Amino acid sequence: MNTSKGSDEIRIVTDSSCDLPQRLVERFRIAVVPLVVSFGAESYLDKDLSPEEFWAKAADLGSPQTSQPSPGAFEEIFEALVERGKQVLCITLTGHHSGTAATARLAARRFGDAVTLFDSQSLSLGLGFQVLEAAVAAEAGSSVEEIVAWLEDARSRVRSIVVLDTLESLRRGGRADGFIGIVDRVTRVLNIKPIVGFVEGKLQLLGMGRSIGRALERAMSMAEESVGRAADVPAPLEHLGVGHIRSSGKAEELADRLAERFSFPREKILVREAGVVLASHAGVGAMGLFVMPRTARPSKT
Repeated sequence: MNTSKGSDEIRIVTDSSCDLPQRLVERFRIAVVPLVVSFGAESYLDKDLSPEEFWAKAADLGSPQTSQPSPGAFEEIFEALVERGKQVLCITLTGHHSGTAATARLAARRFGDAVTLFDSQSLSLGLGFQVLEAAVAAEAGSSVEEIVAWLEDARSRVRSIVVLDTLESLRRGGRADGFIGIVDRVTRVLNIKPIVGFVEGKLQLLGMGRSIGRALERAMSMAEESVGRAADVPAPLEHLGVGHIRSSGKAEELADRLAERFSFPREKILVREAGVVLASHAGVGAMGLFVMPRTARPSKT
C-alpha cells in the first residue's frame, strides 16, 4: 500500500453511533453510514428521526428493534470514494455488540487494499474521538498504516463510562447477558444505578451507585484513574465528552464539573445526545463520560 497518501487521498468512514456533531463531520469530510431502527414494519435510518420523534413513536408503538446497516449501505460509500481514487479507512463501533463491523468487512471485500477496516471497540463519543484522531491525522498527511498504528494507541486510551438510570432497555435489547441477571434484580429492589463500560470492546459492569449523583461521582473517579496513567504528560487529556439521553441540563452541569475537575477547557468538551439506536438500548436518563488521555508521544492535534 502506498504510504505517501495524504489528506486528499484518505477518507474516513464510520457509522452513526459515533455521535459526532455535524460541524465536525462536515469539517473533516467524514462519511457516516446510518444504523437502522424499526417499529414493527416501519424502519428508519438513525438520524432520520429526531430524539423527540423517536420517543413519541416509542410511547405509541412500543420498544423498537435496532440493526446494523446493510452491506449495500457501506458498499455504496466505499465504491463512490474508491472510484474517485481515495483510500478508505472505515472505523466502526465495537464488533462484540453489533454486526456493523462484520457488515463493513463483507462490503469491503470487493475493494481489496483500497478499504481498510478498524474496530474501535467502543461506541458513541468513544468511537467518535477515534474517528476525529484518524481524520486529523489524514489531513496532516499521514498514511493509512500510520493512522491505524495511531488508532491502536488511541483505542487503548479511550475510556467510555456510562451510568444507567435503569437496566430495562439494556436487558430488553440483550446487550448485557453476561452480567444482567443478578444485577438487574439488585438494581430494581434497591434502586441502585449501574455503571457500565467497555473492556476490550465488551460491555462490562464497572460498579454501582445508590443514586445517579453518586454513580456519576464514582464514574468521574474512574475517569480520573485513566488520566492518572498519563500523569507524566503536561496536558493529560486529548478529548473529553459527555453523552446523554433526554438529560441535556444534567449533561451540561456534568460538563461544567468535568471542566473544573480536569482543568480542561469547557468549550472543548463535547456534549451530545446519543443517537436513537444507542438510546433505545441505554434508556432515558443514561449519562456517559468519554475520556481520552493524551499519549506521551507528540499529538497530531
